[in-house]
Amino acid sequence: MITALVQFKLPHPLAREQAREIFSSTAPKYRNMSGLVRKYYILSLDGQTGGGMYLWHSREDADRVYTDDWKQFIFGKYGALPTVTYFETPVIVDNISGEIVTDA
Repeated sequence: MITALVQFKLPHPLAREQAREIFSSTAPKYRNMSGLVRKYYILSLDGQTGGGMYLWHSREDADRVYTDDWKQFIFGKYGALPTVTYFETPVIVDNISGEIVTDA
């Protein structure tokens, strides 16, 4: 599995409530997305950086989403272009389900 950290510097700091409203408006776009296991929307504590943590089945799944059109969507929504950093995710500890999942 692959984790992608997406970040973008916001032109103006967002309060948590503002971020929740904006993020909620885009969340349905990611439901049932092929290859996406989970997405966390993130906002820095100072409200100046937004983004997301995405858990993907594969890098290929992620690359199908992080296109130039997607980058322009992010720019149009938040006023900043995103950066994407990839991480191998060989083990996941899920305290809600009680599972430890390994990448086979």
